[in-house]
Amino acid sequence: MEHNFILASQSPQRRALLQQIGYCPKSVEPANIDETPRKGEKPSQYVKRMALEKALHVSAKYQGEIVLASDTVIVCGRKIVQKAKSAAEQTEVMKNLSGRAHRVLTAVCVVNAQGKASVRLNSTRIKMKRLTKEEIDRYVASKEWVGCAGYKIEGMLGGFVMQIIGSYSGVVGLPLFEARNLLMGAGVYSA
Repeated sequence: MEHNFILASQSPQRRALLQQIGYCPKSVEPANIDETPRKGEKPSQYVKRMALEKALHVSAKYQGEIVLASDTVIVCGRKIVQKAKSAAEQTEVMKNLSGRAHRVLTAVCVVNAQGKASVRLNSTRIKMKRLTKEEIDRYVASKEWVGCAGYKIEGMLGGFVMQIIGSYSGVVGLPLFEARNLLMGAGVYSA
């Protein structure tokens, strides 16, 4: 496994995905930055900016190191689905996603050893079944959604997804094709 980069994320899902393709960061350094969307900022612009800012924030602490960062948002219509702070808010999120198609946008950024940043965006379309009140109540009660925006597809919600067009790993939080290509471009190779 390759260990010569820093992961700017505390997400265990992102670490597991990287390990799946032969990468293991030598350290993990979450980027604590302001994640407030700017007025009029499109979801794709926002998620790319977040990945870039996270990578640059960590890169500034570890100059000369390769840093990988990522950010994921769920977009329903033109609106970013924000992290629910309560069961009532999550119930509304699930009602909004029920029976609809939505997009999951994940941006990946790698800052190379010379400080040059490269960003890639992955967009995946997801069609969710129409959820019953009982299904929504059970999902909200599971608390799988705590700490993420919308849901975790790798949990029980996966049983509600009718169709995915795009990258499953991107929906989990790190599109592996884009991440691997960016790491290779920075000189980090796996098996």
